[in-house]
Amino acid sequence: MSWLSKALSSSIGRKIIMAVTGLFLCSFLVIHLVGNLQLFKNDGGAAFNIYSHFMGTNPVIRTIEWVLVAGFVFHIYESIMLTSRNKTARGAQGYAVNHNEQNSPWQSRNMGLLGTIILIFLLVHLYNFFYRARFGELDPDINNNDDLYTLVVSSFQQWWYVVLYVLAQAALAFHLIHGFKSAFQTLGLTHRKYTPFITYFGYAFSIIVCAGFAAMPLYFFFKQF
Repeated sequence: MSWLSKALSSSIGRKIIMAVTGLFLCSFLVIHLVGNLQLFKNDGGAAFNIYSHFMGTNPVIRTIEWVLVAGFVFHIYESIMLTSRNKTARGAQGYAVNHNEQNSPWQSRNMGLLGTIILIFLLVHLYNFFYRARFGELDPDINNNDDLYTLVVSSFQQWWYVVLYVLAQAALAFHLIHGFKSAFQTLGLTHRKYTPFITYFGYAFSIIVCAGFAAMPLYFFFKQF
């Protein structure tokens, strides 16, 4: 095993991978949200379908998709390994009384639970939209693009999917609130002058992005009544 693989498989190395992939995925969330805001245009879904067609056919975007998949895989794998290692370490220490709740916020103690909710949602979401858009057969819209808009609207009119979507966004918000600040700490990007700003920015980023995503299913669900 080389020095690099040893370093990356250590606890510090795994945290660095988590931090880098996490910040990369944050940039994806912003791009994804901006694109999905096309759903709110009052044009029968034309703008959203044009955006979806571009994302699905542009060779640069298709290449970046593989980088994104790798980012998700590494982030999920390293989180599982870190959680397992931390549980083993706590068990080996054998504390008689553990007062973690007094020393850390709720989201930091439940990153495993939050991550599990997000992963379940991600698998359902990828099948419902990504898989069906790329490998299924969608009817064309007025511009002869695949009508993904109609699929999205019909999905957001199902109560169970809306509940899952909103729950996942709440879990993601808590996940980001903890992960955003932790990523900068792990990478050594801390300073008494700038860390408070990073903390507040992390809160704002987490709430705004996740609220933006949650607004979409809620809008189309209540619009049908």
